[in-house]
Amino acid sequence: MLVFIVATGGLFIFFSSKNSVKISNFAQTLGEISGIMAEEKAANPNADLPPQKRLENPPEIIKAIYATGWSAGSVRKSDYLIKLIKDTELNAIIIDIKDYTGKVSYHTNIETVNKYGAEEIRIIKPNELIKKFHDAGIYVIARMAIFQDQILAKSRPDLALGSLSSGEQWKDYKGLMWIDPAAKESWDYNIAIAKDALERGFDEINFDYIRFASDGNLDDIKHPFWDGKTLKRYIIRDFFKYLRQSMPDAKLSADLFGLTTVNYGDVGIGQNIDDAYHYFDAIAPMVYPSHYNKGFNGHPNPALEPYDVVYTSMLEANKRLSQYLIKAENSTSTEKYLVKKPQLRPWLQDFDLGTVYTADMVRAQINAVYAATGLCSSVAATGTVAERSAQVCNPASGGKLGGWMLWDPANNYTKDAFLAE
Repeated sequence: MLVFIVATGGLFIFFSSKNSVKISNFAQTLGEISGIMAEEKAANPNADLPPQKRLENPPEIIKAIYATGWSAGSVRKSDYLIKLIKDTELNAIIIDIKDYTGKVSYHTNIETVNKYGAEEIRIIKPNELIKKFHDAGIYVIARMAIFQDQILAKSRPDLALGSLSSGEQWKDYKGLMWIDPAAKESWDYNIAIAKDALERGFDEINFDYIRFASDGNLDDIKHPFWDGKTLKRYIIRDFFKYLRQSMPDAKLSADLFGLTTVNYGDVGIGQNIDDAYHYFDAIAPMVYPSHYNKGFNGHPNPALEPYDVVYTSMLEANKRLSQYLIKAENSTSTEKYLVKKPQLRPWLQDFDLGTVYTADMVRAQINAVYAATGLCSSVAATGTVAERSAQVCNPASGGKLGGWMLWDPANNYTKDAFLAE
């Protein structure tokens, strides 16, 4: 008696010459079972679509708004965001797939993500969500927080910053834990998540918190991997390079402190904008006026000067990018200048901090970006916020400016600040 045991979809099927099931019927039997499984999958309301293709003909000037995983996963909120984008000049959205908590916004089959319990299902069907935005012609960016990661720090305390005084994990002023940026195992962990997002059809990966910790008792930090001698800038630069080498053909962007535009060091956190130019398609300095120190460019409260703060920052960033492009163009190295034509795409402020932000204040920042990169007929060197908001600019495609992105943690945006479609 011949007995065959075939496992498929969790079912075990026994074939025996004694029960007269012919081997010749084997394929037919499996086909019937596959059909049943397909019907069950179709009937499952949580079944996602297959991976999506990248958006055809993506916009050359990205004009994006940010959404949390919760907002993107909500039908009501995502519909609001799509309508806002379609009714205005906006054309892109940035969605959290891993925020500062370390939680991944949807189910993956990544072994370490499952092992660490890092999933929190905020987006039930990520592939379907991508299709929803793509069908509306919207460019979709996946945002990931990297070294600020509560889940990984709890699951792998050996990778996290320690406290010299307590012997426990170090926490910043907000009570948040950080991963040692020199811990290369954490690099691979995050890259696995990024690759999964790319395979699903996200058009781009945006990396945030790619730096050393900055807020808290920094003298109390014990780094399990960083030797304390190698410049922080070199650690972060090596991470940038590793990202690009791991995803050489992907569209990648990096969020940097706003002060990296005017500071030629590493701002004490390892970030240098000139290093970022080598490895990212878009560099996104967070030039939120409210985040600049009192006295910046002579302003007692920089939050009240949205045009001047953004213009001053982006003018210097543009100058440094121009210098990089000349070097990249003349370089014969294929290893150093991995990205030949990076673009600037800053984060701008659409939230209240330091003052109440009006539509004019939001628009003034957008115009300041255009002016700093030579896309306005004239530079509004003086004038009120309203006058600078009304400045005439021509954001031509291509060039050194890749667009701009608006941040509001509540994902409620000032529609009047955007031009009508």
